[in-house]
Amino acid sequence: MIPKHHRRRCCLTLLTFLLVVAMSPSVHAQRKPVDESMLCVGNHWTEEEGAAFLRQMKQTYTNRAAWEKRANAIRRQILKGTGLDKAPKKKPLNAVFGEVRQFDGYTVQNAAFESLPGVFVTGSLYKPTGASSGLPGILSPHGHWGQPGDVGRYRADAQKRFASMARMGAMVWAYDAVGYAEMEEIGWEHKHPDALKQQLWNSVRGVDFLLELGADPERIAVTGASGGGTQSFLLAAVDDRVSVSVPVVMVSAHFFGGCVCESGMQIHKAKNFQTNNVEIAGVAAPRPMLLVSVGGDWTKNNPEVEYPHLKHIYTLMGNPNSVENIHIPEDQHGYDEKKRQAVYPFLAKHLGLDLSKAMHADGSLNESAVTLEDQRDLYVFGGKIPFPANGIKHNDGVLWK
Repeated sequence: MIPKHHRRRCCLTLLTFLLVVAMSPSVHAQRKPVDESMLCVGNHWTEEEGAAFLRQMKQTYTNRAAWEKRANAIRRQILKGTGLDKAPKKKPLNAVFGEVRQFDGYTVQNAAFESLPGVFVTGSLYKPTGASSGLPGILSPHGHWGQPGDVGRYRADAQKRFASMARMGAMVWAYDAVGYAEMEEIGWEHKHPDALKQQLWNSVRGVDFLLELGADPERIAVTGASGGGTQSFLLAAVDDRVSVSVPVVMVSAHFFGGCVCESGMQIHKAKNFQTNNVEIAGVAAPRPMLLVSVGGDWTKNNPEVEYPHLKHIYTLMGNPNSVENIHIPEDQHGYDEKKRQAVYPFLAKHLGLDLSKAMHADGSLNESAVTLEDQRDLYVFGGKIPFPANGIKHNDGVLWK
């Protein structure tokens, strides 16, 4: 089963969420009141209800044109529900870079960019040693791991993943979720009504960032686990520059994500409209996608429920072999060894990476060359790089224009 601290780590009840909105004058003045009836949070449906919804919807799209019409409606609702249908004008990223640190077969460089004026997205760039332009780019959002010493992109399994993908030949952008780690210390909140909107926009601008650094526009991927899996399939749904997506332990017919950054805005439901995360993931079709699922969380039914439905969608789109599912029935929630063993070959196949840099010939992981760094060594600001004078330190200071 999923550890209790994972289940409750950032999930707000609808009542608490509504109270947050109502009690914050600055927030309340800038957005419409939340309609509780239009939010689908956590285990919004039973497993049976989720499966029944997919069976019903499958009958409504039996050819490519029908699915494309449905996919467009899903994409529109994500954008409308987050307010990104009226997206702000993209401004210069004004990236800030730290010193390059050299390791065995890869480099790490802390960096930040402005997704909006004054909104600095913090993270680290991992590249293969001797990197040139035209590398595949991989965005790596993280999930809701927030225990001291086991936070977000700083976790041991996360650092191993970023470094291994760089050693394989990719440029990897590992970035903080809103209100996590460095962004939290700056002053940002994660449990904020605009978290979903801000994180999705930060990811879209993350694609811009990789492309500005010279990544191959035909080879852009995104992968993350748990809440990072949500960010992965949402980004792939709204930004078709993402050519490969790997949502890990997240795609479920009945579970909608329990945090405001996943389900706190009206992306799943509207008047005369309903979708779930399986259909949202399907919007990426026919671009390659790997679902990684386990027996110990809400993805336990992927082989029988979610994956066959996505296979149907990919078949309609003429590319049935571009969606895969690796199910690990004995495993629990996370992005640990067995998940990485599943993901590395898929990314190598679709991005043209050197799998031998991350796995041995027998399929075991080859991550011994990876150096784990302390959390603060992966921070951008402080020390030689002060936080910019124009930097925004809280969600409520964002101007969406």
